Amino acid sequence: MSGGVYGGDEVGAIVVDPGSYTVRIGYAGEDSPKFDIPSCVGRTLDPDTQETKFSIDTVNLAAPRKGCEVSNIMKDGMIEDWDAFENLMDYAYEKCIKSESQYHPMLCSEAAWNARGKREKICELFFEKYQVPAFFLVKSAVLSAFANGRFSGVVVDSGASHTSAVPVIDGYVLQHAIIKSPLGGDFLTNQSLNFLKDQKIDLAAPYMIAEKKVVREGDPPKWTRKNNLPEVTQSWHNYHEKQVVRDFTQAILTCAESAYDLDTANSMPTEGYEFPTGYTGEFGGERFKLAESLFDPSFIKGCTSTMLGMSHVVASSISLCDIDLRASLYSGVVVTGGNSLTNGFVERLNRDLSSRTPPNMRLKILSAQGVAERRFGSWIGGSILGSLGSFQQMWISRQEYDEAGKSQVDRKCP
Repeated sequence: MSGGVYGGDEVGAIVVDPGSYTVRIGYAGEDSPKFDIPSCVGRTLDPDTQETKFSIDTVNLAAPRKGCEVSNIMKDGMIEDWDAFENLMDYAYEKCIKSESQYHPMLCSEAAWNARGKREKICELFFEKYQVPAFFLVKSAVLSAFANGRFSGVVVDSGASHTSAVPVIDGYVLQHAIIKSPLGGDFLTNQSLNFLKDQKIDLAAPYMIAEKKVVREGDPPKWTRKNNLPEVTQSWHNYHEKQVVRDFTQAILTCAESAYDLDTANSMPTEGYEFPTGYTGEFGGERFKLAESLFDPSFIKGCTSTMLGMSHVVASSISLCDIDLRASLYSGVVVTGGNSLTNGFVERLNRDLSSRTPPNMRLKILSAQGVAERRFGSWIGGSILGSLGSFQQMWISRQEYDEAGKSQVDRKCP
């Protein structure tokens, strides 16, 4: 297969990186994805035609519609709702990329534990429905390692639905040593939601609020509800309420430098946060206590199960690898994912892991400083890979797919 067909400036490969919070889409060779589309989609059943209409992307999801149910296309890092994923890709080609799918090779990321059936299904989807000229599927952990300039290391990906530690050696994932923990961004959001409700804080979403004003000096602002709001579903309302809490979580929560101590946390200065209703709350020790559950799950309210904290996830993963590989894994701990942007996350992980690292090993944590580089780590790795000249002969070509079918994905994409 001629590499020239897919390389060069004339026709760019498209990189798709599906995640539990957003799906990142853009052209290989660029610094960051052009489009960052929420993984949650809305569904409305038309009473006349009985057809399902999809609400995709931030603006469409923000408009209140009667009977619009919101659900996530992903589950456990894998595509679960294929109908919604197809509609999301239709939207991406038509509204975002604005180009015919048959002109662009497609490089797609996947979870390291992706099931064989799902791998074959996505390969079949892009070749059969979108008629792409070439396709390739890569483990997102491998791409995150590439983005940080490493071929070997342990990739700690802390995203919305979970945190995983995936050892990568020379560009290949060690499947037997993957460790996952359900402690991620959604978990922190739920913890914060319970805390704010216990504090009796009004979490009205922006779509409900017509105006807010202070009636008397010193009193909290009063807000008025919009008139003629359609009757929205519980799932749609919950989605918007969680967006409010997620913003609070990202702005306020902070990982303590060392194990949580009540006196130390309470001695720290408080931080203010203004909610959409206009109410401004001051938060002190709670900022540290809520984030502490990522590192010490015993802080989880009402939880009795034995979940693994962040440093435990990494150390357990490395301990499952061959003893000869451990030095290179400890010296290349790559931190990526949106949840790792929680204030103080990397510093705390470094401190906790240092105490678990054997004395004869050298610990080195690699984490991109920029928000985009950390959030879009696996997409950036895909962008680098898809634009490399040496990669061009690795694609599954249209001809190869026609000859051998979807099983090619297991043979050519390790």
